[in-house]
Amino acid sequence: MRRLRFSTVHLLMFLCAVLVSASFPVGAAISHDLDPSVLTLVRFFSASILFAPIIWYRHGLAVSFPALARYSLISAALVIFFWCMFFSLRYTTALNTSAIFTLVPSLSGLYAMVLNRERLGRARLIALFLGLIGALWIIFRGDINQLTSLAWNRGDLVFFIGCLFMGFYTPLIRLLHRGEPMALMAFWIMVTGTLWLLLLAGPKLVYVSWTDVSTKVWLGIGYLAVFSTIVSFFLTQYGILFLGPTRVMAYSYLYPALVLILDLLCGGPLPELKILPGIVIVLSAMIVVQQMAGGLSKEDPR
Repeated sequence: MRRLRFSTVHLLMFLCAVLVSASFPVGAAISHDLDPSVLTLVRFFSASILFAPIIWYRHGLAVSFPALARYSLISAALVIFFWCMFFSLRYTTALNTSAIFTLVPSLSGLYAMVLNRERLGRARLIALFLGLIGALWIIFRGDINQLTSLAWNRGDLVFFIGCLFMGFYTPLIRLLHRGEPMALMAFWIMVTGTLWLLLLAGPKLVYVSWTDVSTKVWLGIGYLAVFSTIVSFFLTQYGILFLGPTRVMAYSYLYPALVLILDLLCGGPLPELKILPGIVIVLSAMIVVQQMAGGLSKEDPR
């Protein structure tokens, strides 16, 4: 029974990885239709509205000013990341962004060394190296000349800056969490993120012709708000209870391969063969973490 539950949680984490991976091609499909700040605002606002009834029923909506200040600091990192994501997808591919995103877990580990005084450990150091090599291979298509000349396109650079901020997300949560339910914390992070985006995108809202926004864009926003935000949050929190944060984090190394598969299923072209070694290297990073993170008995918090 225990082994069955363990396998089921891994299956749920794979489902979560698929849902999040799909956010890259979905974001690419709608990134040209609305300003990145407006698009991010609508996503955060939609997720907050949909999440609110659950939070109100389970925890109530009362919040203190010091708590809002903590949540605002965390949400600022998310707002910058998602703005960079939508802006970058105007100039680069979903595959490139998913590859660059594999650096986030290791960046979080580096930040956690300073903010949370954590040790990276052998598994994360090895995964950092493999993830870096694999991501660079995919971005530069295995071309050493592009790598040595640092021929990043504009979108890659913008998304990498976003990932530098996204790396703060987990360490800040650990640093600023005060024992409240994680769902409550996540909700107020969305709400304060919406407020940040109102400051950023507010003047632009009056120039948006909402009646001309296509159904494709609304469906894309709906997917991002429901599946890659709310559903993925609950799956991740459930997975951490049984697998621990290290193994859950490792599933992000699946993103480039999953984006590639999703693109093919949607009628996209076959990938260049020279990027496949990069995919294999990134997947190796996941295997390293899964094998070296320890068994369920070591990470099960119960």
